[in-house]
Formats: sequence, C-alpha cells, structure tokens
Amino acid sequence: MTAPRLGPAPSALADRLPAPPAAWAYMVRCADGSLYSGWTNDLARRLHAHKTGRGGAKYTHGHGAVKLAYAERCADRSAALRREAALKKLDKAAKEALAAAWQRDHAVTLRPAALSDAPAVNALYGWYVTHSTATFQYKVPTLEEQRASMAAAMAAAPFLVAQDASGRLCGYACAHPWHTREAYAWDAELTIYCDPDCVGQGVGAKLYGALIPALREQGYCNAVALVAHPNPESEAFHRAMGFRKVGTEPRTGYKFGTWLDLQYWWLDLRPGNDAPAPVRLPGRPQE
Repeated sequence: MTAPRLGPAPSALADRLPAPPAAWAYMVRCADGSLYSGWTNDLARRLHAHKTGRGGAKYTHGHGAVKLAYAERCADRSAALRREAALKKLDKAAKEALAAAWQRDHAVTLRPAALSDAPAVNALYGWYVTHSTATFQYKVPTLEEQRASMAAAMAAAPFLVAQDASGRLCGYACAHPWHTREAYAWDAELTIYCDPDCVGQGVGAKLYGALIPALREQGYCNAVALVAHPNPESEAFHRAMGFRKVGTEPRTGYKFGTWLDLQYWWLDLRPGNDAPAPVRLPGRPQE
C-alpha cells in the first residue's frame, strides 16, 4: 500500500528561536531642545508614549518629546538602568556630543537594492522567519531563492534598502504584483522588514515614504500590505502611513503553535474610476 503524501508538519512553539531580551538606554529630544534620558524594554512603544503623552514620563509630558536622539542596546534590564543613570549624570555638553555622534553614526540613507544585497536581505528576512509570525514562511530561503525573489520584485517595482553610516542593512521595502492576472496589473503588494535593533527609529517610515510615491509615479493605483494578526506594531505603522484595514482572513495561518489571522491594509494611490495608463516597469535589476 502506498503511503499517503503529506503536506508540511505544523510549526511548533519549540521551533521559534528565542530573541535576546530587549533593554535600551535612550535619550529623546524635547520641544524646548532639552534631552530626556530613560530606559525601556520596548523602544518603539516607549517613544510612542513619550510623543503622545500617554504613558510617558512626566518630564516629556510637560516638555513635549520630539524625536529619538540616542539609543543604546544593553545586555539586560540592570545594564540599561545603569546606563540610564550614567546618562542622567552627564552635563548638557556631554549629552549633546553623545547625541551628535549617535545621529551621525545612525543616519539612514536609502538606495535602490542590487542583487548583491541578497545575502544581507536574506539574513534580515531570515531573522523574521525564525523569530516572528510577521511572515508565514517556516524555512529561511536559500541565497539563490532570495536572489530570484528579489529579481522578480525588482522587475515590477522599486526595491529599496536602508543603510547606516557603516553600511549595515537597517531595513528594506519592496513591492510586487498583487496577483498575476491582467486586471490586477495596477495593484502592488508591499513588503517591509526592519532590523529589530532599528525598530522605532523611523527606518520604516523613510522606506515607505520613498517607496509609495515611486509606486504612484510608476502608475500603480493601489497598494496592499498583508499583516499577520496579532501584530499591533505593524497595524499602528500602516495606519500612520495612511493605510486602512479592509478585511481579515480569520485563523488562516499556523506558525509556532498558534493560529493567526491575516489582515489586509489598503492604500489608494490614484483614487478615481478613470481608466488607468499602463504601469511603467523598471529596467533590468542591478547586479
């Protein structure tokens, strides 16, 4: 008797690789120019609290937090508390010098990706495959698979990478056809991933801030992002970038021992019912 063919085995909780505990010492620039020092285990959420005044410190609530001025990942909570205390003891000049050096070293620049970026892109995406439910993929792609995926995306739309002053990949964003049939030709599905050490530092907003206008200029009319649920950070990010949630596939993906929903977030790039012009496609991907 022939054994039945089986699909993939479900991903178990034990398959999820543990991420190092997050602990940060940081400074934020306030509206009056002063610098507030603190620590957190969730930098993105803490910055949001400071900026909105909901759950932030009394100082930033009264002085108005504007933007992140310095961030240092620490080994653990105790190390972050010690570093916070050290930051608070610095005089104004020392704090400003530290902030200036951090801003210089962590200034993010965007550029079009090349196929030679595949190893760095694959390493970043691989982190999310093995640590996160943000992607439903179980196994990290091979380098050849990543190159092929990038080439296919770059043939249809921009593929952007964000780098810091040292050339480290801080994140990437791209788009590819939403579906293959002709009537979908004006719809682009967006993908974005940021280095976990850069989350909350504006990298994603810079990437989308460049990618979305480029898609509009190409002639795309709609952009859609697929967001695994729960993922409150991604949901808040897409809402802030102007997307609206238009639907949910309930209990559609199974990873790390749990069922996940899939949300559809939609952005109208060219509203209206007029017939669109053909999308202008990029040239051959750079090596």
